[in-house]
Amino acid sequence: MPQMAPLLWFNLMLMFLVCFMLFITMNYFMFKYSQISTPKSDYMNEEKNWKW
Repeated sequence: MPQMAPLLWFNLMLMFLVCFMLFITMNYFMFKYSQISTPKSDYMNEEKNWKW
């Protein structure tokens, strides 16, 4: 493997970090998670008959 100059390693690391941050932000903003809607009214309006 040929030797790389320190600036070339720095450029490689910089490009990797930029691509990684771009990937993270694209992954964060790309998918919108929909909430699972549970009908809470069935649970809240249910009348309970306690025997004690």
